[in-house]
Amino acid sequence: MRLLEHEAKQILKKRGIPVPEGKAFAAGQELTFSPPAVLKAQIPMGGRGKAGGILTAQTTQEMQKHFEHLLATPIRDYTATKILIEQPIVLRQEFYLAITYDTAAKLPVAIFSPQGGVDIEALAKEDPGAVVQMHFSPLRRFPSFMGRELVARAGVTGKLLIQLGRLFARLADVFLDYDATLAEINPLGLSTDGRLVALDCHLDVDDDALPRQPEVAPIEKEQGRFSGGREVSDFERRAQEIDSMDHRGVAGRVIEFPGNLGLIIGGGGASLTAFDAVRQHGGQPANYCEIGGNPSVFKVTELTKHILSKPGVKKIAVIMNVVSNTRVDLVARGVIKGILESGLDPARTVAVFRVPGAWEQEGFRLLDKYGVPYCDRTVSIDQAAGRAVSSASVN
Repeated sequence: MRLLEHEAKQILKKRGIPVPEGKAFAAGQELTFSPPAVLKAQIPMGGRGKAGGILTAQTTQEMQKHFEHLLATPIRDYTATKILIEQPIVLRQEFYLAITYDTAAKLPVAIFSPQGGVDIEALAKEDPGAVVQMHFSPLRRFPSFMGRELVARAGVTGKLLIQLGRLFARLADVFLDYDATLAEINPLGLSTDGRLVALDCHLDVDDDALPRQPEVAPIEKEQGRFSGGREVSDFERRAQEIDSMDHRGVAGRVIEFPGNLGLIIGGGGASLTAFDAVRQHGGQPANYCEIGGNPSVFKVTELTKHILSKPGVKKIAVIMNVVSNTRVDLVARGVIKGILESGLDPARTVAVFRVPGAWEQEGFRLLDKYGVPYCDRTVSIDQAAGRAVSSASVN
């Protein structure tokens, strides 16, 4: 879940990270703000400046005109329902600060550059020395001295080094305390009077952590934060409810598609591999889905029933990578139970079952009992996808 800029800045402000004086206004509200001002369309996307989503105003009339224009103009396929109006800051320098999660190292990583306000990926590619980073343990957090060490690698010295180190530690606390996947300030401005101010920020919170984030979770359910983009369908919303019914494992991250082959897939990147393989073999997926982490039989059962309830879906493909933290027999039991409770025959409903790994022999015996076609690890995900598409094409 990505917070809008004004929502993220409220959190930064609470944690002692300075932000410009400002307020978010919705359509119909009186603009109780004195120019000069910077007006920023509140949408869940970056790159607003280049897309015309950030404007400056010197007079009240100009501010009102820009406000109405930004509310009426789609920016990167989104239409803002709120405009953040802020006091402009005269800058001496811009920096880039971020905390994100390195999936390869399985650790949080702090990233810093003395060149802010730019595409950090492009900068790192063009000038690797301009971007420095440091991994840290979430148990030890990221104290100020580590922030100073990181910033010093980029050539920052003196009083500014101390200020940046302290601010970095506060940003890391936001990242950890809010279960974020990204906490980014770009740019962090150094004003001409020596103040550090977060001019723009992105804060992405892990969807799975929302139940333990009472401050943030209600925001996701607010209607009308912005319009445009892709809306969550009722089918997807029901899958989310199924996933939240039981804390054990994941079974319910679903994206709806207009096809006829239901998918129950998972295992890290294997879910994307399986989905793409089905399409490459000419199949028409009814959904994208992720399962893993040893979901309960109940959870898999409800997910199976839900996917089969979609009009046009007659068969499902169950494909995962070799599993170690998920029991094959529990997945098989849940799938079969869901099919039976849907009033269908497992042997005719499962196009392919390819889940090798822990407790696979027990799972295979259960599948044999119901005549469900399955394959072991000697059959690749691509081959299993091909079998599923061939089965689904047979009426």
